[in-house]
Amino acid sequence: MYSSLWRRLPGGRWARSLQALLLFVLAVAVLFLWVFPAVTPYLPYENVTVTPPSPSSTSATTSEVSPSTGASP
Repeated sequence: MYSSLWRRLPGGRWARSLQALLLFVLAVAVLFLWVFPAVTPYLPYENVTVTPPSPSSTSATTSEVSPSTGASP
């Protein structure tokens, strides 16, 4: 893919390198300015499945059972 793009660009090595860099910057700009903002509403950023622990059960559950032996302290 890159070799066919390289062959299609006009000019010498420096002109092709500059054109390839400009095409890359253009592609990144298109992604950040139009594609990513258009797709953001469809991504599950607000759909969080992890719930915070309840305040009453945080200290009781961590000190009741030892993870290495399974016995109470």
